[in-house]
Amino acid sequence: MQGVKGRGAQINTSNRFDKLQYDWEIPEAEIPTQFQEQEAKSLVNKVDSPDVGMFYSMNPYQGCEHGCIYCYARNSHEYWGYSAGLDFERKIIVKRNAPELLRKFLLKPNWECVPISISGNTDCYQPGEQKFRLTRRLLEVCHSFNQPVGIITKNALVLRDMDILAAMAEKKLASVFVTITSLTESTRRVMEPRTTTAAQRLRTIRELSAAGVNTGVMIGPVIPGLTDHELPAILEAAAEAGARGAAYTFIRLNGAVKILFHDWLYKNFPDRADKVWHGIEDGHGGQVNDSRWGTRMKGEGVLAEMVNQQFKKFRQLYGLTGERWEHDTSLFATPGQQLKMF
Repeated sequence: MQGVKGRGAQINTSNRFDKLQYDWEIPEAEIPTQFQEQEAKSLVNKVDSPDVGMFYSMNPYQGCEHGCIYCYARNSHEYWGYSAGLDFERKIIVKRNAPELLRKFLLKPNWECVPISISGNTDCYQPGEQKFRLTRRLLEVCHSFNQPVGIITKNALVLRDMDILAAMAEKKLASVFVTITSLTESTRRVMEPRTTTAAQRLRTIRELSAAGVNTGVMIGPVIPGLTDHELPAILEAAAEAGARGAAYTFIRLNGAVKILFHDWLYKNFPDRADKVWHGIEDGHGGQVNDSRWGTRMKGEGVLAEMVNQQFKKFRQLYGLTGERWEHDTSLFATPGQQLKMF
């Protein structure tokens, strides 16, 4: 039973960088979101992990109001002096100079154009984007440079920027993956409390695809005993909506996310909590966390392999085999130079 309406985390875990370690319950009251605008020093980061299909990423926001209880990005909020728990959902850092930083980055003479992912950490279309519009401005910068981008989101707000995305897609400069973790609304409401519904996400796939944007579905994470049985239905629904590709991750609970997810699981699903928890352990060699490249995203063991085989079978059945990155990097040019080419 949840104590805070509309939030995923129900406790604030201690920050591992603090000398004093403590966890505390959240009072049963609505706590408003706080937006902290800052001048960031950098924006674009090189992605060294071989487990994710991206080369560089940029995140205009730190923290995410969506409140997804399983989110691995929660741990990164501790670097800012906050908790991975409720602080992650209600204390959102806004990089107000993100568009200027991106333009400066793309003007570097040694930049060799490769796709950049928007949302490698937190969702670039979380609710605050309606006000700050940083993601749209980042897209405008990318469009002016013919810089290809990939977006991962679970918010239908991405449709607001259909005009830019469609124009970029005509030149193979944009693709979007929409995350769908569950088609069951009662599960979605408690697991991802401030996200759009699965129906809205399928509509997002449909409208983006109809506009010519290369669109796929990300099923992340798959949770054994809770959402794994929905995998075939999600793939079928996404394919019917026009998705061309699909990807998935197996749940892992690193750092403070382990404590937060355990608390959430036993409060919201006490009838199956033990089964779910042991299923996650089965997928990570008896642990619920894993930081090893090559296994951390897909898991290992009997249950993880069953998920993998099922995903491959139904991805093939529904024709979701399109490449995640179908971008043209040859068109990149600084604004002004593009005119000279013609």
